[in-house]
Amino acid sequence: MSKLVLVLRILLGALLIIFGMNKFIEFIPALEFTNPDAIVFFGALADSYVLKTVGLIEVLVGFLLLINMSVPFALVVLAPISINIILFHIILDPKNIGPAIFVFLVNTFLIYTHWDRYKPLF
Repeated sequence: MSKLVLVLRILLGALLIIFGMNKFIEFIPALEFTNPDAIVFFGALADSYVLKTVGLIEVLVGFLLLINMSVPFALVVLAPISINIILFHIILDPKNIGPAIFVFLVNTFLIYTHWDRYKPLF
């Protein structure tokens, strides 16, 4: 189990750094949206500070996950982002939902594996 957690933590961290950096450098081609509402919504986000802020948070969280530092904190910070990613794809872009499901499920699983660290919050 601990090897699975290690692999998923490193994979999620690397994925977050890559996609977070892509919001600044744009080295991965943009997804093709078929839904006009998705095009408008994503365009509005791209023209504002929101995507850059999310990208910065993704890079920071990914870095924390890769170096195994403050992992429970990083996972909690990532939770609302992963929820919004999956909701965006469920509602506006179901065709490209694969990576969103992966990020959401891995984040949820890793939170579960660190649940003893969250017990004082509840």
